[in-house]
Amino acid sequence: MRCAHWRRVPLDLAREAREESTAPYIDRAVQCQLSTHDEGEHFGLLTDAAAYGTALWLRWHGTDETELVVLPDCPVTAPGPDGEGCCLFADHAMQHTWEGALEEVSCTN
Repeated sequence: MRCAHWRRVPLDLAREAREESTAPYIDRAVQCQLSTHDEGEHFGLLTDAAAYGTALWLRWHGTDETELVVLPDCPVTAPGPDGEGCCLFADHAMQHTWEGALEEVSCTN
């Protein structure tokens, strides 16, 4: 199950994200894409980054610490010949997006 924490993207970081990506629009709020957790860092996907195999994420911890980070995509896929790729970043904590998910998981949510 996905983490229920959301974070508004500060205006200055939204501007910076638009400058760093080719996306014409950046969401004003993002949900943490990691598995359910309360402690530690949260990561919300903003957009694919300019470099292939990377994405721009909003990372936050607590209520004050928020920053943009470009992280490489997680290279792990589900077992089997048509294994679904993980929608998170390399070396993320907890489960891959396709592990233990009973509901449909989308990399674009």
